[in-house]
Amino acid sequence: MKTGNVLQEKTYAFSVRVVNAYKYLVEEKKEYVLSKQFLHSGTSIGVNAEEALGG
Repeated sequence: MKTGNVLQEKTYAFSVRVVNAYKYLVEEKKEYVLSKQFLHSGTSIGVNAEEALGG
């Protein structure tokens, strides 16, 4: 990851928060179905941003 790019930094930080929230939902609340969708959609933002920057 390149440093100095605000979009990359913010999407990375958001993805980390999504993963932590997913872990909480699975471990503490025993929620599996919605948490998987939340993880998938929350982390795809960073993937789409990386793809756009590479294009």
